[in-house]
Amino acid sequence: MALTPHDRDLLRRCLHHEPGSWNDFVDRFLGLVYHVVQHTADLRSFPLTPEDADDIAAQVLLQIVNNDYASLRQFRGQSSLATYLTVIARRTAVNELARRAATHVAPAGNNQPQRAEPEADEPPPGKSMEALEEVGRLLKKLPEKDRSVVRLYFLEGKSYEEISREMHIPTNSIGAILSRARKKLREDVHKPPREIDPKKMKK
Repeated sequence: MALTPHDRDLLRRCLHHEPGSWNDFVDRFLGLVYHVVQHTADLRSFPLTPEDADDIAAQVLLQIVNNDYASLRQFRGQSSLATYLTVIARRTAVNELARRAATHVAPAGNNQPQRAEPEADEPPPGKSMEALEEVGRLLKKLPEKDRSVVRLYFLEGKSYEEISREMHIPTNSIGAILSRARKKLREDVHKPPREIDPKKMKK
């Protein structure tokens, strides 16, 4: 199915940062994102809580807006926009589910979580689907220790064990730190983008 005129116009509006365009984009495709996230989890028999689904959906949205809509600018219109976004959502969900599974799987007698091997078509940790620009902005708002943990995990792709050794903190505290950071990311991405008030521009 080809790109529809409606979606072509929506895409153009987003790329030109027209007022209200991102809200319209979210209204149109958020349901699709949630469906893909849930379907991907179901295929892998990975139980998702509502909070998990929110978190992964937020990661998908961050991937879309990252670097001034870089992923949307790469779209060539050879398929429907929904099909293209499904691919982005699936890859982001697979990557995120692999990370979550790694924190829950450990060999007998070892309480430290192990890293799951990424799927063959997934990028390596540290260069994956994470919205690096958004994470970088978030780092400035976190305490120094939390900032270091987030940087090592998201930006450098280090495992819990590696972070624990490098920072001399308990392995089981890392998940809580990352959870707080993800919550901030989720809250941040659901905020509508700031739009310039024409009245303020005249002052």
